[in-house]
Amino acid sequence: MTSAVTTDKSATSTRPGYGQLLRTPGALGFVLPGFAARLPFGMLTISILLLVQHTTGSYGSAGIVAAVTGISMAVFAPVMGKLIDRRGQSAVLVPVALIHATAVSSLVAFALLGAPVWALALAAVPAGASVPQVGPMVRSRWAAKLEGSPLLPTAAAFESVTDEFTFVVGPVLATALCTGINPAAGLITEAALTLIGGLLFAAQRATQPKPVARPAHGEKHAPALSFHGLRVLIVAFIGIGAVFGGMQVSLAAFSEEIGNPGANGLLYGVFAAGNMIAGIACGAIAWKIGPRRRLILGYIGLTAAASVLWAANSMILLGALGLVVGLCIAPALITGYTMIEQLVPAASRTEAFTWLTGGVAFGQAGAVTLAGRLTDAHGSSYGFLVPMVATALALAILLVLRAKLAPKAPSRIVSSSKPAAAQAAAPAASKAPAAGVNERGLGHRVPVTVD
Repeated sequence: MTSAVTTDKSATSTRPGYGQLLRTPGALGFVLPGFAARLPFGMLTISILLLVQHTTGSYGSAGIVAAVTGISMAVFAPVMGKLIDRRGQSAVLVPVALIHATAVSSLVAFALLGAPVWALALAAVPAGASVPQVGPMVRSRWAAKLEGSPLLPTAAAFESVTDEFTFVVGPVLATALCTGINPAAGLITEAALTLIGGLLFAAQRATQPKPVARPAHGEKHAPALSFHGLRVLIVAFIGIGAVFGGMQVSLAAFSEEIGNPGANGLLYGVFAAGNMIAGIACGAIAWKIGPRRRLILGYIGLTAAASVLWAANSMILLGALGLVVGLCIAPALITGYTMIEQLVPAASRTEAFTWLTGGVAFGQAGAVTLAGRLTDAHGSSYGFLVPMVATALALAILLVLRAKLAPKAPSRIVSSSKPAAAQAAAPAASKAPAAGVNERGLGHRVPVTVD
């Protein structure tokens, strides 16, 4: 009996790049609608902050409402991810987009009517719970198409760049709408774009991963959270979320302090642009070190950069420091998403991605609340202490538990016309090089670098 191992020569002889990634069959069909559907996510928190601060006069109150939104999203995102894995993306996304648009519209109405903070917080629960998890859905489509391919890290970098582009455009757009038209204009636009973009993305059914079949009688499906490595990554992503939340509140307060509220969108845009630039670079680099080490090194840089924000006393200096913080986020964020393929099986992958997204939302929510209270009491410089402390704590946990991030040894997949049992019997197969064939018959290299 003979076994054939197929290797993609183009993948081994050239560095995987963005052009090669976007030439993946069917990729543009979900990439473009996916960007349109996730753009509103970059507008949500800042729009809530600006609207509620306007109607209540308090960053602390605004932070509470924004935090409830984020916590609600963090709690319900994994539930939504599990439903997506079981029932399919389009079946879940369409009703969720409709619910979100309705919930955000209700929150706007309560705020404009002068409702108390507790009522606004109550209205924020369904608004956060129904945030469509488009980013994880797009990442799951890439993972399904590129499983085991050397293009997968490039896809993770591309998605991080796309996410950060939304955080360049989103806050600037939301700030312009809220300060130039009406304090409620940001949230109203967010709701409309979520509905339109979500329906466009849901219509791309050809590239969505197939729903996972229910386990047979007596079998149990392992939830994503049961994998130790994912739990460590969640902690790291909570720290990253704290940077986003602390920056949003503190930059807005700093802009008010210098008498230029419109500068908030510019400062946050510079911060997000740094993240986007670093993301582009990460996807173009042929890394010589493993993902676990990259994650730790990236997090050390992020912690160091976040530790000096509180000392900024001018718009130029704060913009420069924000750019450096943004440059340090991307390596950690991209590497964490990339490691999911090695740490979590495909049947729980969307759920795993939503746990990471939820971790960012939870960290952002906590930071918004704490930074809002510190800013109200002491000024924006105290709000910047939140990213410093949060990243330092997350880094300490990451260093202590780094062994949990080591994936199982990658299996080698061999193509043969014989059944799987016959393949296992072939001694030659066990000595095959680290190469394989994915489920579509496309040759690829199996990544073997761990640390």
